[in-house]
Amino acid sequence: MQKEDLLATQARITPLIHRTPVLTSRLLNEISGAEVFFKCENFQRMGAFKMRGAVNAVLQLSEEQKTQGVVTHSSGNFAQALALAAQSIGVKAYIVMPENAPQVKKDAVRGYGGEIIECASNPIAREEVAAQVEKETGAYFIHPSNDKDVILGQGTAAMELLEEQPDLRYIFSPVGGGGLIGGTALAAHFFGRDCKVVGGEPFEADDAYRSLISGQIESNDTTHTLADGLRTQLGDINFPIIRQHVEKIIRVEEKEIISALRLIWERLKIVVEPSSAVALAALLRNKEDYAGQKVGVILSGGNVDVGNLPF
Repeated sequence: MQKEDLLATQARITPLIHRTPVLTSRLLNEISGAEVFFKCENFQRMGAFKMRGAVNAVLQLSEEQKTQGVVTHSSGNFAQALALAAQSIGVKAYIVMPENAPQVKKDAVRGYGGEIIECASNPIAREEVAAQVEKETGAYFIHPSNDKDVILGQGTAAMELLEEQPDLRYIFSPVGGGGLIGGTALAAHFFGRDCKVVGGEPFEADDAYRSLISGQIESNDTTHTLADGLRTQLGDINFPIIRQHVEKIIRVEEKEIISALRLIWERLKIVVEPSSAVALAALLRNKEDYAGQKVGVILSGGNVDVGNLPF
């Protein structure tokens, strides 16, 4: 994946996505010791950065693939993104969702015209059911994070951030399936000025942290984290990008995620979901390493169940 691929992706998806705002907070600068610029993907269409990759993927479909529809598996945000992206160009979307996915996300998928097929809450069940739907319907499978077009689409958030703040020294991104941090790392590499990418990941789902150490894709035995969007694991397309271009991954505890989430709600006055707060929590955990630097933080989404907040 090259610079030209990112530029072509940005041009392709611009008509169907929002250019999201970048916010700052004097108080959060004081707390972190850095000059922080928050890229607010909670204001993206369907409420998360996932729209970028989903739009890029569906716009690359052949005419024959469009007639068969698309299928994915997702706990929520990519489910919504693919349903809306497919609806935008008149394509049927089948969405495999774990039975314990937040109700607010299931409702949104149906609102965007997606057909939900529920499965057990584990990665193997997701993949098996998605493969079954693919076989029965002929729908084209699009992976939520381990897909070239999806990764390139997600990278456009950091591209926009760097267009506004070209001299960022670091960009912090949450790490789940690896699509966002993979795309962010490519954008920083091709468009940043010696800009390094740092991942934030819960201790309760730290497969990416362990994968960087071992050099191979690791799995999580349990994923008891509030950050429901980060319970998935890396793939063979995004992992090599992460190994090559991500400086480090900082793990955070659940109480740190809650604290960062509260700070964002109270100080930026915006609604973000727990997965978004993981990037800020990572910065705050190791803030002495980034003192005095210009830092970007990608707030990945705002699809939160307000009836189930941790504060």
